Amino acid sequence: MDKPFAITLDLGSSLANHTGSWRTEKPLYVDLLPPCNQGCPAGENIQQWLFHAEEGNYEAAWRQLTQDNPFPAIMGRVCYHPCETACNRAQVDEAVGINAVERFLGDQALELGWAFEPPAAELLTGKRVLVIGAGPSGLSAAYHLRRLGHEVTVRDAGPMAGGMMRFGIPSYRLPRNILDAEVKRITDIGVTLELNTKVSDLEGALAEGFEAVFLAVGAHIGKRAYIPAGSSAKILDAVSYLHDVETQEEKPMLGRRVVVYGGGNTAIDAARTAKRLGAEEAIIVYRRNRDKMPAHDFEVQEAQEEGILLKWLSTIKHVDEGKMVVEKMALDETGFPQPTGEFEELEADSLILALGQEADLSFLEGVAGITVADGVVAVDGTMMTGRAGIFAGGDMVPAERTVTVAVGHGKKAARYIDGYLRGTAYTPPAKHAVATFDKLTTWYYADAPHQHREHLEGARRASTFDEVVTGLDEETAQFEARRCMSCGNCFACDNCFGVCPDNAVKKTSIGHGYEIDYDYCKGCGMCVAECPCGSIHMVPED
Repeated sequence: MDKPFAITLDLGSSLANHTGSWRTEKPLYVDLLPPCNQGCPAGENIQQWLFHAEEGNYEAAWRQLTQDNPFPAIMGRVCYHPCETACNRAQVDEAVGINAVERFLGDQALELGWAFEPPAAELLTGKRVLVIGAGPSGLSAAYHLRRLGHEVTVRDAGPMAGGMMRFGIPSYRLPRNILDAEVKRITDIGVTLELNTKVSDLEGALAEGFEAVFLAVGAHIGKRAYIPAGSSAKILDAVSYLHDVETQEEKPMLGRRVVVYGGGNTAIDAARTAKRLGAEEAIIVYRRNRDKMPAHDFEVQEAQEEGILLKWLSTIKHVDEGKMVVEKMALDETGFPQPTGEFEELEADSLILALGQEADLSFLEGVAGITVADGVVAVDGTMMTGRAGIFAGGDMVPAERTVTVAVGHGKKAARYIDGYLRGTAYTPPAKHAVATFDKLTTWYYADAPHQHREHLEGARRASTFDEVVTGLDEETAQFEARRCMSCGNCFACDNCFGVCPDNAVKKTSIGHGYEIDYDYCKGCGMCVAECPCGSIHMVPED
């Protein structure tokens, strides 16, 4: 039908004009890397499993999570959650409680009996891999290698699997039934675990027919420091002490007053354990101040709630039976502690040294191609040592020493070992640009502070090894998952579809995103301005 002058469109429609011809820029849907994903040392696709969790599909969330990390119930308890430090939501109200949701999923899996699927027969390669060390890095590598179809044997010198997860982290932080259950799930898919089997001859192990080896012996030797001491002084190292607490029926006798020397998380664990073993007083002595203390804030806070005392800017000069001499320190302009010449005496029945840990690398002596320097093994970007087919990870290579980093090393090494065994080098996929806070339209997100996990009351927990921190229930876990802002990735909110003035945004299918009909998009950028998660960018016209 003929239109009056200057009227070219039917009412409510712009489809008669190809307005795209006016455009100098066009909107483009993009997938950005969420900062939580980037911050995870284990390489979890956090945003994806949070999406499943907020939909109430917890098993799908757990299976997505365990594609990268086989220990969600463990990590939900011991990981220091750098993902939350990176979370954009922290600039709106509080970071998403990712670690709490991870623990909920892990506990759900154990309660409901979710299991890993063993590799299908057609995936089996017949290739044999030896993993030395049953700690987080070794078990992670074994898990991923087995899922890739290889035959995996894990050997460990200890009587139980877990490495520093068992012998370095007290049970009030990581209950042993949780640890045992998540280890068993790995052996259930066909990983062979040989305990009380110390590998002292690597060349001999290689001669057994293994086609690749992953070294993950961990750092189980406590560092010592020269402290003059009387013959009756009782001095222990924290690593051996925590190991004995785990393995011996008769727990170490520490006395009424215990001093722990050090400032890391191991020092905190040693002092808190001493209280649980009956010490009336546990004091942490550290050479620097709180700002320089490497222990995590929440660990320090929990220790103080349990009555642990902290003595800053102090160093131990002499130890004798029932007492020790402490010198006060002062920080110089570089932040390094300097002696002041001021001394005081502390009553103490025992001293626990928590000054760091080293790996026992004696079994590598004489192995051609493997370089050991400053107490760690040199590896390249593929986690391979200088000896072809021998890889290493965890605490025995240069890296931050945490459980999560170790798990990530195991996954990374497994992928490169798989490529080595197949004769096809593994190439990691390219990473997208990071979804920074400035790319989000945050006013769409209502304030919703995160759900806090309950703690046992301080005085009560100081006398028991019961778990200190409780988990979230289903309601609070789902609420927490829904706080995720889906940074950099479309979650089908329909904003772009609703605000486009030219009807150029089309739904591909309900809940599965959109596409733009560029014949009608005039490049106004309204969809970009109103995208909450920053998944649409304006780009120059071709």
